[in-house]
Amino acid sequence: MYVSVKGGAAAIRRAHALLADRRRGRRDVAEIAPAQIDDQLALAVDRVMNEGSLFDRRLAALAIKQARGDLVEAAFLVRAYRTTLPRFGASRPIDTAAMAIERRISATYKDLPGGQILGPTFDYTHRLIDFGLEAGETETVDHTLEWAEPATSETIAETAIGTVPRVTELLALEGLVEDEAPGADDAPVGDLTRAPLRVPAARDVRLQQLARGDEGFLLALGYSTQRGYGSTHPFAGEIRFGAVEVEIDVPELDFPVPLGRIAVTECQMINQFAGSASVAPTFTRGYGLVFGQSERKALAMALVDRALRTEELGGEVVAPAQDQEFVLSHADNIQATGFVEHLKLPHYVDFQAELALVRQMRAEHEARAAAHAADDEIALAEAAQ
Repeated sequence: MYVSVKGGAAAIRRAHALLADRRRGRRDVAEIAPAQIDDQLALAVDRVMNEGSLFDRRLAALAIKQARGDLVEAAFLVRAYRTTLPRFGASRPIDTAAMAIERRISATYKDLPGGQILGPTFDYTHRLIDFGLEAGETETVDHTLEWAEPATSETIAETAIGTVPRVTELLALEGLVEDEAPGADDAPVGDLTRAPLRVPAARDVRLQQLARGDEGFLLALGYSTQRGYGSTHPFAGEIRFGAVEVEIDVPELDFPVPLGRIAVTECQMINQFAGSASVAPTFTRGYGLVFGQSERKALAMALVDRALRTEELGGEVVAPAQDQEFVLSHADNIQATGFVEHLKLPHYVDFQAELALVRQMRAEHEARAAAHAADDEIALAEAAQ
C-alpha cells in the first residue's frame, strides 16, 4: 500500500510539471501576460469575475492564464482565493442611476430620454472570421465621425442623477409597472458567502446566486422561458453598461467614503402581467446586475429572476426555470464542477463492490435461465410421449 501511495504522489508531481509545460506552450511563441488577458480578453475576465464572485481584474486574468483558458476552472481559482480574504464591511448599494454610461440600449422605446448609446458591441457586426487579426491588422477607425468618450472618473462626476432615467421609471410615472420600493436600511440582507443556500430563498439571495451562476446554464433557462416553458412575454426594457462608484459608511464620519469604481451591466426586463382581482393589469420586472460588460449574462439573469417570481405573483410553477430548488441548486458551476469531476477520482472499492454484485446477479440470472430451460425440455419430452 505504501508503494502505491508513494508512486501516486510522484505521478501527481509529474502531472503538475507537464501541466506547467503545456500551459507555457511553444517556446517560439511569446508568452501571454495577465495584463494582455485583462486588456484584450476583457469579456472572459468579466465572466470569471462574475462566477468567481470577486471584482478583481488582475486576479481573474491571472486565473485564466493558470487555467489555460478554462473559464470555469479560473472561476474556481478566484472563488477559492476569495475565501481567504478578510471581510471588513459592507458597501452601500451602488447607484446605477448615476452610472457613467458607456453603452445603453432599450428594445421598448426608440427615442427615449438620454438616447440610445450603442457603445462597444458585437450586435451589429457580421459573424465572419476576420483573418486580418491573425496578421496583426487592426480595423481602420473613421476619425471623421464623432465618438463618445469611454467612462472615466471625470464623466462619472459630471453625470447627474436623473439625467438618464431608466425605462422602468418612465412606465412608473403612468403606474404601468409594479412598484419596487427599497427595503428599510436596517433590514437584514442574505449573504451566500456566509450562509449556505436554503430554498425557498428570498429574492436577494436568489439574485446573488444568479449573479454568480454559470452563464451557459442561465442562458439555457432563459431561452427555455422564451420557448414557452414559463408564462412570460419579456421585453428588454433597458440594458446599460458603465462605471459606478462604490462607497462605504465609516462610523466615525458623517459622509460615505468612496472606495473606487467598478464596471457593471444592468438589465431591466419588462414582462406582461394580467393582474388579479386586487391588482390591475400591469408590467412586472425581471432584474440582472453583473460585473463588467456581461450583457448575455445580465439578460439571462433577468429572465430567470422573473421566472422565479412566478409563485409570488400568483402563477403556477410548471417549468424548470420557475422551480427555485432546481434553478438555485444547479446554477453554481463551482459546485457542479466539484460534483461532476469528482467522478475522475479513484472509486476502486466502490466499483469492485458493484462489480461483485453484478457478477452475482448475472450468475443467479444464468442459473434461473438454465432451470427454466431444463423445465421446458422436460415439458416438451412429456408432451411428445
